[in-house]
Amino acid sequence: MKILTIILILLSFYANAASEKLIIVSPSDYQVVQRHNKWEGKLHVQGETTASAKKWQYRLVGKSVTGKKSQGWHNFPSPDTNGKFDFEFNAPAGGWYKLELRGVTGLKTLAQASVLHVGIGEVFIIAGQSNAGNHGSEKQNTKTGNVSSFSGKEWQLAVDPQPGSDGVNGSFIPSFGDAMNERFDVPIGITAVAAGGTSVRQWLPKGTLVSKQPTTGGMIATGSGEWESKGNLFDRITNRLDYFGPQGVRALIWHQGESDAGQARSGYPANRQISGDEYFKYMSQLIQAATDKAGYKMPWFTAQTTYHNEKDTSDDEFRSAMKKLWEKGLSLEGPDTDQLRVEYRDGVHFNDKGLQKHGQLWAEKVGAWLDKLILSENGNEATFTNSGNHAK
Repeated sequence: MKILTIILILLSFYANAASEKLIIVSPSDYQVVQRHNKWEGKLHVQGETTASAKKWQYRLVGKSVTGKKSQGWHNFPSPDTNGKFDFEFNAPAGGWYKLELRGVTGLKTLAQASVLHVGIGEVFIIAGQSNAGNHGSEKQNTKTGNVSSFSGKEWQLAVDPQPGSDGVNGSFIPSFGDAMNERFDVPIGITAVAAGGTSVRQWLPKGTLVSKQPTTGGMIATGSGEWESKGNLFDRITNRLDYFGPQGVRALIWHQGESDAGQARSGYPANRQISGDEYFKYMSQLIQAATDKAGYKMPWFTAQTTYHNEKDTSDDEFRSAMKKLWEKGLSLEGPDTDQLRVEYRDGVHFNDKGLQKHGQLWAEKVGAWLDKLILSENGNEATFTNSGNHAK
């Protein structure tokens, strides 16, 4: 009889436990937060509840980059009078973690909630034209399951087509993310904003004037022989910068150039063809404007990319302009994707093999840089910021 009574009490306890509402607004499922050093990053938690508990607690369950599998419960500040809570804590790099929150009074859990996949790792913006977007011949998926994509509103596993970019087919993003995850053992977050067929001129901030209209149009005539950028593509970048906040992105990866190099050779009007010097000028303006908007020196990686077809495999003038961005310290060196020839192509775009190779080439360049950034020159672990320089 005594045992039966205890069972009934326990059943009553669990039936009434966690009966109040507890909603986690942030982080979202599959969200990746940029770590601020090799070992940790700051996780921002927001939400609301209807419960009036004596104690509020959180914990992360999962494997960190150090190999530790879980943390115990930690207290966080009680919700305000409207039931809203907003707090931050330093979380170990790694994941996926399960984030759990609960409100307790004595031994009773009044409310509880969780987010199943949260990562403290590396975050990248990917911008440019079609080969930075979803125009490859075959859709790709993350093989590690540790790469996620942000659409501007929601997070999801990195499954093509990537949200936020134009096109409906394949991208290099899953391959890049998988290679970076395997190299650094942390989740990789991607937010893609590419637009197919675009000139660098179309990515400039709203109101920026240029002397020649892009071959595919896309700019506003001023009536004085100049054209004005609409700024909508630049806004794609800045909207992401606003979302992630200062130091919230490791770097921007830029793959663009085919719509500027060799357009006259392809039969477009010569009066719409810019020079390599003009390309360098506009890229410099774009990088500086994005840096000003970010409020910190967010590194850019730029590729050499001028391939059109096997009869027009590269453009020395524009390749030199792209290299000059590296030499002047405006961007970091990305891959030379002109080397990916017909074996990797479906026209100007990449086939299945090309998409995978494209992602691996990016991971080699970005990964080598990040390795140096994480380690100080004497080999000691060091805190690092998102700059083009090694950690100090």
